[in-house]
Amino acid sequence: MNGTAAATGSASCRFAHYFVVCGVDTETGLEPDDGAGEGFEQSPIRRSFKSKVLVHYPESTDRNPFNKDAVNMLCMPRGLSFRTQADRLDPQFHSFTMSFDDGTRSYGFVHTFYEEVTGAQIITAMQTLYQMHHVEHHSASSVSSPSSSSSSASSPSTSSMDSLVSSLDESDAESLAGVSACFGCAGSFDPARDTLYVSKAICLLTPLPFLQAARQFLSQLHQAVTSHTAPPLPIESYIHNILYEVPLPPPGRSLRFHGVQGPIVCQRPGPGELPLGEYPLGEAFSLLGVDNMVQLITCVLLETQVLLCSQDYQRLMTVAEGVTTLLFPFQWQHIYLPIVSAPLHHLLDAPVPFLLGIQRREGAQRSSLHLPHEANLCFVDIDNRCVEAPEDLPVFPEQTELIQELSEVLLRFGLPPQGGVITKPATASPRMSSLVLEDLMEDRRNGNLGGEELAVLERLQALARRCGEEKMSDGGKTLGHVFEEEEEELKAAKLNVQLREVFAGRFAAMFGRYEEFVIHSALDLDSWLSNREGTFSFDKGSFLSVQPASHLHFLSHFLETSMFSSFVDGKVISRWADREPLQQLFDSRLERERLYDTDTEDSRNCRYRKCTTVFESAQVIERRLMKADHTAIHPHLLDMKIGQGRHQPGYFPKLQADVLAQGQNTNKWSGRVTASRRTDLKRSTVTEHSGVDNEQRQKHTFARKNLRQSKLLDPSLRAVTQTHREFAEWLLSECRLKTKRMLMERMGKESVELGQGEANITGLQENTLIHGLCDLLERTWGHGLQLKQGKSALWSHLLHYQAARGKTETPAESPGQRSSGSFDDGTLLLRGSLIQDMRFIQTMSEGLSEVGQARAWIHLALEKKMLSQHLKELLTNQQLLRQLYKPHAFLLCEEEREQFLFHLLSLNTVDYLCFTRVFTSITFQLNISFGLCIPYRVVIIPMKKLSIAMATVDPWVLSTLQLGQENSGLLAKCLIDCVMVYNEITGHTYKFPCGRWLGKGVGDGSLERVLIGQLVSPGGEEDAGRWTGTPPELASPSQSVRAVLGSLGSRSRMLSVEVQEDMREAANNLVKHFHKPEQERGNLTVLLCGEGGLVLSLEKFLLHGFKSNRLFQRNVFVWDFVEKSVVSMETADQMGDLHGSTLTKGPPCDLLCHYVNAINASPRNIGKEGKFQLLVCLGIRDRLLSHWLPLLAECHLTARTYEEGALLRDRAAVHSLSRILHTLNEFAITLETALVKGVDL
Repeated sequence: MNGTAAATGSASCRFAHYFVVCGVDTETGLEPDDGAGEGFEQSPIRRSFKSKVLVHYPESTDRNPFNKDAVNMLCMPRGLSFRTQADRLDPQFHSFTMSFDDGTRSYGFVHTFYEEVTGAQIITAMQTLYQMHHVEHHSASSVSSPSSSSSSASSPSTSSMDSLVSSLDESDAESLAGVSACFGCAGSFDPARDTLYVSKAICLLTPLPFLQAARQFLSQLHQAVTSHTAPPLPIESYIHNILYEVPLPPPGRSLRFHGVQGPIVCQRPGPGELPLGEYPLGEAFSLLGVDNMVQLITCVLLETQVLLCSQDYQRLMTVAEGVTTLLFPFQWQHIYLPIVSAPLHHLLDAPVPFLLGIQRREGAQRSSLHLPHEANLCFVDIDNRCVEAPEDLPVFPEQTELIQELSEVLLRFGLPPQGGVITKPATASPRMSSLVLEDLMEDRRNGNLGGEELAVLERLQALARRCGEEKMSDGGKTLGHVFEEEEEELKAAKLNVQLREVFAGRFAAMFGRYEEFVIHSALDLDSWLSNREGTFSFDKGSFLSVQPASHLHFLSHFLETSMFSSFVDGKVISRWADREPLQQLFDSRLERERLYDTDTEDSRNCRYRKCTTVFESAQVIERRLMKADHTAIHPHLLDMKIGQGRHQPGYFPKLQADVLAQGQNTNKWSGRVTASRRTDLKRSTVTEHSGVDNEQRQKHTFARKNLRQSKLLDPSLRAVTQTHREFAEWLLSECRLKTKRMLMERMGKESVELGQGEANITGLQENTLIHGLCDLLERTWGHGLQLKQGKSALWSHLLHYQAARGKTETPAESPGQRSSGSFDDGTLLLRGSLIQDMRFIQTMSEGLSEVGQARAWIHLALEKKMLSQHLKELLTNQQLLRQLYKPHAFLLCEEEREQFLFHLLSLNTVDYLCFTRVFTSITFQLNISFGLCIPYRVVIIPMKKLSIAMATVDPWVLSTLQLGQENSGLLAKCLIDCVMVYNEITGHTYKFPCGRWLGKGVGDGSLERVLIGQLVSPGGEEDAGRWTGTPPELASPSQSVRAVLGSLGSRSRMLSVEVQEDMREAANNLVKHFHKPEQERGNLTVLLCGEGGLVLSLEKFLLHGFKSNRLFQRNVFVWDFVEKSVVSMETADQMGDLHGSTLTKGPPCDLLCHYVNAINASPRNIGKEGKFQLLVCLGIRDRLLSHWLPLLAECHLTARTYEEGALLRDRAAVHSLSRILHTLNEFAITLETALVKGVDL
């Protein structure tokens, strides 16, 4: 094998893939960086200029081609920086990551330093720029005429600096030099006095995040360059060694290789350990604090848009990498660029979840950032320790206990949980140059020192610490400092793994049983791939049903994320292919925990358990770092020509391409490594060959979730246009999938309403999907937005549209005014316009942000089935669209926009009550505080056109209606069939069946009734109660039911078994009502007074076997019997004789008499049926009903009033019913005001 083949063939197992040098190209000269956003009023010495990749080795590799533009942009995100000897010239370190289309990443580690400029062309160009800047600045400050300002605006510095220099001869430069200038001020440059320095970066690209090892290697390399003493070998030897001769550490092993000034150790986790993560989590937690970090991780888990901001690039990487490593076993699936340079700021327009990082200019304020997406954005100001999370962010499960456990881990390592100032680590980590001490250090790492030698080394360490800053050798550090650095590295590694174990333990506790809910419906992989979008791979409803109630809000949102979907897809695919490494590791951990976990506690009531593996994992890391398992070959002389590799202090040498472009076979190491790793390479080759089809299938599976990451780093206009085109396709695909998911979920909810599943879980999932739709609309309206009011892009557009309509049209009719449309047999077809709905939302906007108003408007439009129509109307104003949006915006893509609206239109096939149910509390608060009147239109439909009655409705959610008769006029008696109520805001129609008389001397003599209603579809009465969006709630007992109850003939035919079954069913409905979460409970009044409710069931029980002496079999009422029984009890008590009855005088008897008398004394004319209903409701509220029933059964009137086979005369039936009613005493029942109005009990 020749050298080139060896270099490229072993690239996958090498420690580093590329070595790169970036800086100024002396041949092309200076070129201003237009994308840096710097004004020409700034001194040229403070401006940024374009950098270039000067050299990179090797030229390219097969599996990891070199992306020159991307690497240059990430190595020097702000371009070239110039300094003078008056400025700080401290070297800086930062890292970056590059994502590839297949999901893999490459890590870059950059050491940036300042090097003296020796090229006369660069110095002359800088001098010329400064003199021109001074002249323009002086003239602009002294002359304020428009001509001077316009000439200043058209600065020639927009052209290339090399062409500028070439156009100036020496005489021109001398004449410019004569201009008086303030050369002593900041940002000045005088070549006769100042030394010019320019930034240069050396970078190492690695396949794994070996942060500490790469930092040490680069800093040692730079120190060797700046040292007055030449290194033992040419610089090329060390670069060649790390590129071609240092392998990746085997899994579970550590490796020592040599830098310029000393050994460097790196390690790699084993198969059963967490993946490699060297970014210091302790620093990330100290930068933000535990509370903010947990909140940030919650945002990342729920795939919000996350934007990091800091002046320090390495802080951006530390936080971003720290957060993503804590996601195990899940992986971030969207845009991931922790460092976004100025040419890539267009990615802030991305309408998809992202994790981006931008550098904050010194003195820049948060308000100066133009962010099109803020509704679902998590903005993290790292330098100021501030996290701005989106509104209504779910709380991480058991967040308080998690924060406490994390705080305990940090305190063990001496870090404050609330965060603190981080001392920036030194960029240089030089080792001792003394060979004796170096050997001692290596022997200590390898564990080869023992007994007497180890004691000697420890005494040397103690002596070095006592001596303080005494130098051990020229350019080296004290032995004590070396030990301290090693201890700090070990401490950081142990802290990393312990914090990661805590989060891994949390996810194991939350998803320990996830495999039980994975659905394997496909027979083979091809069929599963072809039906992926229409297949449910995870039973979310069943999974949520076994989770603690406090976890549901977070979990319902997390189950809808791409990272969880990808995780489940990987589990499904594992039936036909090898499992993903992370998933395999997670599953093995779960299996191990099940072996040792004997706790059978219900998962819904489980207690928080701290992680038990933190110390064990830290010990494994410590053992590897303290003793290196393998040692790479030392750097050696290369086959270089005489005179090459000469050391020039302070300047990074021009590297010899002939020895670095490829690996050399002048040593035996290459063959030895090939022999030692031949088995592994064969095994990997077989695995790769067998997994080709699987890899392609996985790419196909996740194609809809992953953008082309490699194209995101291309700042060219063509690539930017293509990127935004992909964003538009992404939005369209996401809209299609979300609407389809909502439709399928809605159909599933209808199954629940028919008795399948749990309503509280499906309601939670529905709210989560609607929240996701709101987020999608906000991201869609934020794409390409250039003019915005507030944080909500959608609400901003609505406000602009409202303002534009207000200028051209008369004000729209307010929500409370009546417009065209009328009732037709109880049905209203009126729909509110877009402006009407906006104005209503604005009237309830107190306490709602712009984002909250936009969500309320979406909920209202969705409930009215007007969402697609409203948005289509909003987009008709093309002039406004072009004014608000950039040309690449999704809303200006006509074809995609129409398809988007078509998908939203499909939601009109199902019905939602999302606005009515979600925003109820806000509306009620406004009713109380501001007297907001919700416009209702009421039509009372009599059996015959007899009279006009008046009705009072409860606000907003209509379940009860109080109907009253004035008892005046010639026709004061009327038979009411039903009452129809129309809500002009939501467009809902409610039907309140009555079927009874109102008026004195007819029926039960009632002048007012409390009716129970139900929501009906706009189609008419024939479909009443069959509305798709809500199960048909129990309405008021209809006329037919009352006829059955009141007819003696029908009463005699009532079966006792049916009556008892109805009674048990009514009580059971009440029990189930109180066992549901409070936010998922229905209306209690319906269960008490509606058809099939407790009142009607008890009335059936008391009417069973009832005798009557009335002629013509006229209606009788239970209240008559109750009244007579109370009178009999009171009379018997006064006479002191209970006539031989078994009735016992006591508090229940007194209370029954008191309640009945109070109801009779009420000024309300609610009739006998209403009085009995009120008595039952008060009795069940005050836990007395179960005691009253035996009293009525034991009353001496019962034998004369009821037949022999009546249920009330059956002791067993009465006792059974009393026990059923007694079970309701454990619930706190609150009655509506309409039921107990006028009765003070």
